[in-house]
Amino acid sequence: MNQNQKNNKPDGRVMAMQSQGLFGEINIPGDKSISHRCVILSSLAVGESKITGILNSSDISCTINAMRSLGSDIHLQPDMCTINGIGIGSLAEPEKPLDFGNSGTAARLIMGLVTSHPISSVFIGDESLSKRPMRRVVDPLLGFGAEFDLRDSEFLPVTIKGSNLPIPISYDMPIPSAQVKSAILFAGLNTPGVTSIFEKQKTRDHTEKLLDFYGYNVDIKESAEGTKISIVGQQELRPVNINIPGDPSSAAYPAIAGLVCKNSNVTIKNVLDNPTRDGLYKSLIEMGANIEFLNERSNAGEKVHDILVKSSSLKAIEICAKRAPSMIDDYPALAVAASVAEGISIFRGLSELRVKESDRLAGIKYFLEINGVEASISNDDLIIKGNPSGIKGGGLVKTSLDHRIAMSSLILGLVSDNPVYIDDSETINTSFPGFIDLMNKLGARLEILELDSDS
Repeated sequence: MNQNQKNNKPDGRVMAMQSQGLFGEINIPGDKSISHRCVILSSLAVGESKITGILNSSDISCTINAMRSLGSDIHLQPDMCTINGIGIGSLAEPEKPLDFGNSGTAARLIMGLVTSHPISSVFIGDESLSKRPMRRVVDPLLGFGAEFDLRDSEFLPVTIKGSNLPIPISYDMPIPSAQVKSAILFAGLNTPGVTSIFEKQKTRDHTEKLLDFYGYNVDIKESAEGTKISIVGQQELRPVNINIPGDPSSAAYPAIAGLVCKNSNVTIKNVLDNPTRDGLYKSLIEMGANIEFLNERSNAGEKVHDILVKSSSLKAIEICAKRAPSMIDDYPALAVAASVAEGISIFRGLSELRVKESDRLAGIKYFLEINGVEASISNDDLIIKGNPSGIKGGGLVKTSLDHRIAMSSLILGLVSDNPVYIDDSETINTSFPGFIDLMNKLGARLEILELDSDS
């Protein structure tokens, strides 16, 4: 390559090129939602817990570092995380601000945890997290008697003064949010009396399942109107040995790559199978995807299975807003499938995507359009015109610290006529360390670019 060619090359950090014949069996990283919660609950258990399969990512590191600062003894090795818990009610006051990086889950869950402890703490985050709304979590937590000082009444940094005498609350969820629900339950752990939550629309239930797995009594009552979850505070959590299954949202990327790349046959092993997380796979099947679920089994209170995908001709889909909570993290990846599907797809009710790592709804439209896919937004609905004959590609996607936009853009590049570039590979480590190597192992053509020193 001569110097002029080199200078004309886009300065993205990763390039994705058209690929065919993806093939093989892979294991994906452990589920991010469960990893966060296992670190927190093991830190509150009385005794030693051993966790295998934990997601070794920057997001989980934020949770680990925060729980260490709050007094937990955590040893992280390549194949196991060992945690010596300190018991409910024994959190130490941190000596310095708790830095949550880009992890909204870690910040919101631990915000709930410190609410019912008589300690003061300061929560900080990176530029992206500092723009994400926290009021939705703070409002119910105020009922426990804690004090919060938010920047502009909404954002990090926040100073929290936990309650000396926490008061249990009963809270009706105005919007479906597993993070808000979990924050309230974690606050209820050190609150005497009954803390209750009512949700009209079911959200991820990992916190409830894990509390039960750690021996904590959770009362769940389901009715036609919704679900009521109640706990009695100041019980004891027992230590556990747990193997965390693979993350179904991370599995979405190799799964969709296997569906859209010609002559592909990919098996993803040991993937979490939870009905509050399966909206993506239901949607793909409705689009005509060739997917099989194999070797179903149980693991730590959750079901797991292997997923086999083969190249498929997809058709457009209309997804109702009611399905959104079961696949809220998966719309960027599904947008890639819709881009090569026959017809016009409509994803409805995506307001929650506006308050992710970026305005993810706008981010999806942006990474599609910059690569020649017709996409538009109407209120909170995303509309994508598919093109089964091929995607133009050629765009350099600014990821805005959003790992899901980054990975989805690269998957789009695998079916584009021209390479697709992203400006930042580091953000992928938020949820999927080793993503590029794993995809290349299957036969994808992803290349990390070395930038000129003066670029």
